Amino acid sequence: MIIVMRHDASAKQIAEVVARVESHGLRVNISRGEERTIIGVIGDDRPIDRTQFELLDGVEKTVPILKPFKLASRDMHPPDSLVPLDGMKVGGPQIALIAGPCSVESREQILESAFAVKAAGAVALRGGAFKPRTSPYSFQGLGEKGLELLAEAREATGLPIVTEAMSPEQVPLVARYADVIQIGARNMQNYALLNSVGEAGRTVLLKRGMMSTIEELLMSAEYIMAQGNSRVILCERGIRTFERYTRNTTDINAVPVLKQMTHLPVILDPSHGTGKWEYVTAVARAGIAAGADGLIIEVHPRPEEALSDGAQSLRPDKFAQLVTEVRRIAEAVGRG
Repeated sequence: MIIVMRHDASAKQIAEVVARVESHGLRVNISRGEERTIIGVIGDDRPIDRTQFELLDGVEKTVPILKPFKLASRDMHPPDSLVPLDGMKVGGPQIALIAGPCSVESREQILESAFAVKAAGAVALRGGAFKPRTSPYSFQGLGEKGLELLAEAREATGLPIVTEAMSPEQVPLVARYADVIQIGARNMQNYALLNSVGEAGRTVLLKRGMMSTIEELLMSAEYIMAQGNSRVILCERGIRTFERYTRNTTDINAVPVLKQMTHLPVILDPSHGTGKWEYVTAVARAGIAAGADGLIIEVHPRPEEALSDGAQSLRPDKFAQLVTEVRRIAEAVGRG
């Protein structure tokens, strides 16, 4: 349920409504707009008679929220949320470009990648220190050494770091180094992990599971937000279908659907969405045209030597070309 306050409601009246909600053992989420204050009621409010709130001073109306995701719903928070990422805000008029290698492999590789993507226009550096792999014999990442190299790259370039945590036990360690904690597709419904990153207080980049619905993605975001962390960025990264000419099927539909359903920023991962570097730029253009707030792109100085995901990684010159083309699309749709 949401409680819509009148435009002239006083701070005292708002406080009295909040106190009444909390007296029922429920929590509140307050969204203050230019014209109205909206009080979101969190918890199972079905047994409560809404009229008791409508009779309170300063209340204009109450509206039930029927969607299972409450905090992530645009009903609860009508304006777009802006998630800070160093000097910019994801979800605003500027497109956020996050780029870097799939895995941190060496000091030389991550520094070369970091300087290259920054020169091309990236605002954050991605790189995996812990890597979930299909095969137990594949490269699993450098662990804490990889996090230390990412921190060195941040110091050298000024780019904030986006890197993945795979388990609740890893979250405190990753949070010491990362500016943004990524939840990978395989862990989208790892609820213990979602609770942990919610408690960590870091910005979270939540990727859609390869066989997950849009509603399941939003319910996973709800787990993070229920811990008091509203700094969540959603990421469409392709889903598994019957098609075999690409690694996954990029669900461009998900971008406008999510932008309608939730106030959270939405970015696109065309690298995982296609699995082939030659398609990445075209799909990146499509994502921005569809309304995505940013892109996360895999870039490697020597993809043929990459220890993971070399086939979908762009060389730095190809990434620079992508940025040029995406900039034209952004300008055409009124963004920067």
